[in-house]
Amino acid sequence: MTSPLNEELTAAMTGRVARGELPGLVYAVAYGDDVEVTALGDTAFGGTPMRPDTIFRIASLTKPVLAAATMLLVDDGTIALDEPVDRLLPELSDRRVLRTLDAPLDDTVPAERPITVEDLLTFRLGQGMITEPSFQPAYPIVQAARDAELVLDVPDPRTPLDPDEWLRRFGRLPLMDQPGTRWRYNTGTLVLGVLVARAAGKPLGEFLAERLFAPLNMTGTGFWLPEEQADRLPAYYMSDLQGGPLQEQPVSAAAEWTRPPAFPSGSAGLLSTAADYLAFAQMLRRNGDGLLSEDSVRRMTTNQLTPEQVGSAGMLLGGRGWGYGMAVTVTPDDAADVPGRYGWEGGYGTVWFTDPHRDLIGIALTQVSDFYILGGAAEFTRLAYAR
Repeated sequence: MTSPLNEELTAAMTGRVARGELPGLVYAVAYGDDVEVTALGDTAFGGTPMRPDTIFRIASLTKPVLAAATMLLVDDGTIALDEPVDRLLPELSDRRVLRTLDAPLDDTVPAERPITVEDLLTFRLGQGMITEPSFQPAYPIVQAARDAELVLDVPDPRTPLDPDEWLRRFGRLPLMDQPGTRWRYNTGTLVLGVLVARAAGKPLGEFLAERLFAPLNMTGTGFWLPEEQADRLPAYYMSDLQGGPLQEQPVSAAAEWTRPPAFPSGSAGLLSTAADYLAFAQMLRRNGDGLLSEDSVRRMTTNQLTPEQVGSAGMLLGGRGWGYGMAVTVTPDDAADVPGRYGWEGGYGTVWFTDPHRDLIGIALTQVSDFYILGGAAEFTRLAYAR
């Protein structure tokens, strides 16, 4: 058996599994042309062994994939970054904006300009999750979205609505902020998935499969999987985040993934494997590799926010900037002394980053939210640099 590329990283991840912090994980690291995919532990406590081709709910790692799909259409000339979304999403024309975030839904002012395609990519459309001073407080706008079954925050339970009905209901709501002024998480890629499908003239899953997944040989990636492959999906765990034991969660059961969803979520709806996501990350690292233009990759992986917008983004960005569908570091941090690392995390315990300065890619896939929330993802990132 050959030695791992990074023995300290392997020891740390093996230790987490041995201590019962998670049943298992699959991770991939690429140091230039040196690539390793490692499977540790099991798909569930008492379950079958993890394999390099185990399929995971990648949650918000869906967002960078959708951003790349959007840029394919920009490269084609089908859409433009600065165009208003009204042409493809007339439901979002003539927007109104809440006078204050906690105001009644009818206490609004006119939007100063339309929402653009770039606003969706940068999460500056004027709508999204509220995280400060508390998570999704019971403001009228938050309750109205819940009543409409839009599911603008958590990945599961899913919205039962199809894309057209979802957008029709979303279009009834006012915006929280003037377009272009503030970063708010998640909603932009939900809307963007509808726009991409309409621009492509086919369902989102078909467009992604034809234009991204097939060219990159991402054979294990999609919005659902055949029923006979359902046993490849690990169980999903989370604790109370206060020191309690991990508990298998009732949401996002494997059976949910054996049929196409009513609403293919561009925010958190994809399944994938470590090797598939590595292929996607390597395409970006190679400046599009003939699939995307170099300019599109540069825009995706460069911070687009102002310092004020970074400062007001709150705990989710944690001082990072945002490109298109992914975070970008703008200052040195515990992992790297040079900014510019890009990537993102998923709430079910998934993480991806690329450091173009070090020619380093790291991907860790678990189905344990604690791994992301309580430091496992941060340790993985830090130790991947230590080779």
